[in-house]
Amino acid sequence: MTSLWLSAALAIHSWQSGVRVEPLTATSGRHSIHSYVNTTPESPDGRFVLFYTSTEREGYHGEIRIIELATRRETVIARNVTVEDAHRAACQQWSVGGRFVVFHDYRGGEWMVAAVEVATGKEKILARGRMAAWGQPNANLVPIYGPHWAPGAHRDLELVNVETGEIRKAVTSDAVRARYPELVEKEFGSKPISIFFPILSPDLERVFFKIATPSGTDFRSKNASHRELLIAYDLRAKRFLFGRAKWGHPAWMPDSRTIMNMYSVLIDSDTGKERLIEGLPKFRGSHPCPSPKGDVWATDSLMDEFGGRPGQWGVAIANVSGAGYQFIHRFDNSKGAQSWRVSHPHPSFSLDGKRVYFNVNDGEWTQLYVAETGK
Repeated sequence: MTSLWLSAALAIHSWQSGVRVEPLTATSGRHSIHSYVNTTPESPDGRFVLFYTSTEREGYHGEIRIIELATRRETVIARNVTVEDAHRAACQQWSVGGRFVVFHDYRGGEWMVAAVEVATGKEKILARGRMAAWGQPNANLVPIYGPHWAPGAHRDLELVNVETGEIRKAVTSDAVRARYPELVEKEFGSKPISIFFPILSPDLERVFFKIATPSGTDFRSKNASHRELLIAYDLRAKRFLFGRAKWGHPAWMPDSRTIMNMYSVLIDSDTGKERLIEGLPKFRGSHPCPSPKGDVWATDSLMDEFGGRPGQWGVAIANVSGAGYQFIHRFDNSKGAQSWRVSHPHPSFSLDGKRVYFNVNDGEWTQLYVAETGK
């Protein structure tokens, strides 16, 4: 037990002093936003960072860019991109080891998933009438789904191969209703449902997702759909694992078997059994992101329970063992992009675990920050 606690203490030690925190870019007059906790904005080789920019106050229209960390030179990957909100931007993400950038875009009244080859700038459309959720940066598969407010014929979870363009159906919404009739009935009644926001495990063998039903036609509104439940599925064995009534903010641990959720909860995806990480405070508003090693995790949190002012947030690093935590940055997060769904910090690790990226809304423009241990 002593060795385990010593290992945990060493894991968080590098984040307790000498941490450098700064905006990723010095460019003014624009938003810079990374997409979410379930994907890293840093390329697998550590050379580039992927982000969305917009010069509009709401942040609904903009560009997808990469910045080279060594030179701070920026390259535009996609122009004239239209997004759902400034909360997840274009769901831009690295794919195929950093060879491609995948994102979704609203073009001519239709949502579509696109991929741009970074070396050539060549774009290809992977799917129409769908949106992108979260794959893994070193893999070639990205889960896609029909818009949650208007899925049309695309009510199921599909996987698209970024290299070949092949699309295959992985899980159907009808199968979800058949497997979890009581859960679905209690939350959605007899309303039509679709699979929403699927997230692939690091080993690509499992996926979890929400369920949605349409309730409006304006996708820039909280009334566009009702979304809830947490369903886990084994893609390799082709079987459901567990169903949970509340989604929370889940993220895969690097073992591809454990799911971390808000309020320091760990879920065994084989059984759905939950356990609380003891010894940690309640990080309110938490979007947890486990480190690539799985020894520590990053989270954002409202700071009212830590002596902060109204509207103040912080980003903390905590030990998965529960043996301590450290806030690495505190900031006013009440401003930024005037999106109908606000931009949260959404901390995310680099693949080497030495840097954490997060959005800050302390001024007129949302800015992407990076924190580095220096050790």
